[in-house]
Amino acid sequence: MWRLMKFLFVVAVLAVIGFIAFAYVGPIFMPEDFAAPVQEVVKPVTLGTD
Repeated sequence: MWRLMKFLFVVAVLAVIGFIAFAYVGPIFMPEDFAAPVQEVVKPVTLGTD
């Protein structure tokens, strides 16, 4: 049972390291996936009269 818990802990630590590495290295290799969508938004604003 202890081996299973240790194995799951190691897998969880490796997953966290992988997610952190992906966050830092991902924009270098896949910039289109990390870019924010760019589009102009025009909405009319009606100001209330008090």
